[in-house]
Amino acid sequence: MFKRGLFLLCSTSWIAMLAASPVCAQSAPTPEQQAKAKPATAKHVPQPSAGDQAQATVVDEVVVTGFRGALQSAQEQKRASASIVDAVVAEDIGKLPDNNAAEVMSRIPGVQITRNYDEGSEVLVRGLPNVATTYNSRELFSTDDRVIHWQDLPASVAAGFEVYKTATPDLIEPGLGGLINLRSRRPFDMKDTTIAGEVKGTYNDQSKTVEPAGNILIAHTWDTSAGEIGALLGASYVRTRYHQALRFDGASVITPSQGNATVTTPGVGQFSYPDFIGNYYATGKRERPALNGMLQWRPTPGLELYVEGLWSGYRGTQANDYYGQSLRDGVLSNVVLVDAQSGKAASLTHTGGNAPDVQRSALKDRTDLYQGAFGFKWTTGRATVSGDFAYSKSRYVANQTRIDATLTSTPTVNANFEVAGSGVFDLNGYDMMNPDNYVLSGIYQTYLSASGDGYQGRLDVDYDTKISWLPKLQAGFRATTRTSVDYYGDRYAWIRLLNIPVASLPTGDLEVVRGAFRNDPQRFKNWLAPNGGAILDNGEALRQLGYAGLQQVMAENSWAGFLAGDTGRYSTPDIQTYRSFYGKEETYAGYAQGKYQFDVGGVHVDGTAGVRLAYADGTNYGYESELVPASAKHDWFDVLPSIQSRIHLSDEVLLRLAYTKTISRPGYGQLSPTAILSRATGVFTGLEMTTGNPYLKPLTSKNYDASLEYYFSKHGSASLAVFYKDLWGFIDSYSHYETDPTAGTIKITRPENAGDGRIKGAEASVQTFFDFLPGWLSGFGAQANLTYLDAKSALPAALGDNAGLVPMANASKWTYNLVGFYEKGPISARISYNRRSHYVNKYYRNANEEQYAGELVRPVSRLDASLSYQINDKLALVATGSNLLAQPWKDYRYYNETQYFPADVRIEGRYVSLGFRFKM
Repeated sequence: MFKRGLFLLCSTSWIAMLAASPVCAQSAPTPEQQAKAKPATAKHVPQPSAGDQAQATVVDEVVVTGFRGALQSAQEQKRASASIVDAVVAEDIGKLPDNNAAEVMSRIPGVQITRNYDEGSEVLVRGLPNVATTYNSRELFSTDDRVIHWQDLPASVAAGFEVYKTATPDLIEPGLGGLINLRSRRPFDMKDTTIAGEVKGTYNDQSKTVEPAGNILIAHTWDTSAGEIGALLGASYVRTRYHQALRFDGASVITPSQGNATVTTPGVGQFSYPDFIGNYYATGKRERPALNGMLQWRPTPGLELYVEGLWSGYRGTQANDYYGQSLRDGVLSNVVLVDAQSGKAASLTHTGGNAPDVQRSALKDRTDLYQGAFGFKWTTGRATVSGDFAYSKSRYVANQTRIDATLTSTPTVNANFEVAGSGVFDLNGYDMMNPDNYVLSGIYQTYLSASGDGYQGRLDVDYDTKISWLPKLQAGFRATTRTSVDYYGDRYAWIRLLNIPVASLPTGDLEVVRGAFRNDPQRFKNWLAPNGGAILDNGEALRQLGYAGLQQVMAENSWAGFLAGDTGRYSTPDIQTYRSFYGKEETYAGYAQGKYQFDVGGVHVDGTAGVRLAYADGTNYGYESELVPASAKHDWFDVLPSIQSRIHLSDEVLLRLAYTKTISRPGYGQLSPTAILSRATGVFTGLEMTTGNPYLKPLTSKNYDASLEYYFSKHGSASLAVFYKDLWGFIDSYSHYETDPTAGTIKITRPENAGDGRIKGAEASVQTFFDFLPGWLSGFGAQANLTYLDAKSALPAALGDNAGLVPMANASKWTYNLVGFYEKGPISARISYNRRSHYVNKYYRNANEEQYAGELVRPVSRLDASLSYQINDKLALVATGSNLLAQPWKDYRYYNETQYFPADVRIEGRYVSLGFRFKM
């Protein structure tokens, strides 16, 4: 239906055949346009909004680049915006300080990121992960999600990032935390011919490799008899290798009686200790190629047209290793308790019990993301009409094979549970380099294909009313259609009874698994495993081995009928994707807003007020149990008011006040009705069901914001913002129990809307160059920001938990960035320190399944630096360093009201790069 409506809209209005530089009301000016524009200075003259500046005529002047230009551009963007916005702008073409988009944004006030495999991944704004994402003011998403995975986009694609913390009605529905827009470069930003880029090599001190990265941009503009024409093509390639090391204490904390263990140490009484101890290594290679291009045409001064496209790819291979030793059963000796902590074990020796688990998982995955768009802007008289129409598609595919092994006997383990952040241990001389000590437990294989595509279109009208107190009226309509598809299947061949030597597998000789603990006290670091590449290359041979092994185990053991399901799945090369999901959704939104202005006692006030109406209608298809199809519909209608004011206290001081309402819709996968039933393991031994929840509701937030901003120079400013968010429905996965008359008690794990929540906080920032200092000292500058968050939400009522409000996951109470600059003559230097305080990583049921407990992350700090030397006006030598402090990531878990054991210590890579930038 949507496609037919969009075609009718385009075919009945000739203006929809036109295209221009991308203009939506939220579009921000480019760095070059900002550098050329003159800000308003008189108290009674309102400063233009970001959209107004983007529509203004640009005059030819010298473009300021480097740190000064970037700070000035971001500052003017913040100052001119109708919303509360923070931005980071590239110093020059391809010149942002980080490899991927997430890491760039970690330097913005109020922004926190999570990290995964040595790189920034999820972005949180004011403690919330539910942030809408756009590319050139156009919705962009990754695979089956509603938002982009920012690590999938190289930073070199961007001219800048804008983080909208308050929403005007013309914005695509922001998430609870706001909206992030990536703005790419456009050919009309530049004149004549521009060729610029960067080439570098990056060394990782854990993988011990040097990997290439580079980007190039080529742009040209022509003045022709048909008007001004511009063309741009950009390309980027980044390859990284990582080799992380992690050591851990088990999540479950038990007593010897709970673990069925015998204690031989006299006098220690009853005590608690982790039931597991082990190592985990994540090793892999990532390649991220990207292409973006754009054509612009301005046939007349009042008409602009454009066509643009983006492709971003990801190619990954991983070989991840796990060694886990159970401390249940067997004999516990040499038990030492922690001083002044009743009944808490500091160290012990474990003998006997079950042999350890030894795993190597080989994974190959890839992502392809595409977006093509065309649009226009047409100014006629007092009206400006703009439109944008696009198609987006993204797909992720992953194939994994894991070899599960065990040892022929159980080593004696000497374990210390809290050394430099977590457990360390040794195997008392056990020969881990002897291939004969490893036998096969099982072969696990998975396949995942996640994809999404969609059409989107919007029309916006901006009308100059000539009314003094209401100078502009704006209105627009937007419609989209989305599909989301997941195919997932797995199979496991448990053939431990056959005692197959791991060294006899078709994967060839075993290799030494190398740790990467970097001056860490861990005593046990190395063991043997099949080569990861050989596992991927011999997937079919391993499948045949698993199939034959399953048949043999079932034939020799009458009780092994439970293996029949996996035997069937191993009978064919393709993995049956029985855990699948399909969703489709259409959304429609319209808005109307006015820009107002008036004077009160000589103080000028301006701002925006309006409302956005949004409707979503969708159907989700999945599977009840494994083979019974199910479907569920949803339709949501939301009224999202917004009013924002700028009070011009002086030429340099602005006070902003805002009230907005925002929503975040549940993810497509979260709405899946697919339910998978399995036998639980651990303390609870009944049936366990894992499912989506088609009855989820959108998250809502009523937002109150105030910001005081002081602009004391063209690249110097200070600001203080306070905010309060009244939330409902924060979504996370939780477990609860239900009783079935036939199956008995079932543990159900699914996403749930939590109850009420609230976030209150403050942000402070300052930036300047010290131009008042004499001579070379005037090249110094600084930037600092601090964020305070008090973020809490209720656990879902379905859990029956009366804990009240609990700290929100992934939200640090304190985050700050300190940045020092130097830019003078041919030298540019930057050093950046980032720190976030402790936070809750996730909530989980404790070892006794009685209540929810939090997994806490200790404070995390990072230090990055860059240095460039301008050899001539076309070439610069550049060196960068990332994660120079290399502080380990650490978390811990409380097992009662006052005592905890550490959980994980993760050692991440330190990166140093050297290369050159060019521009001609």
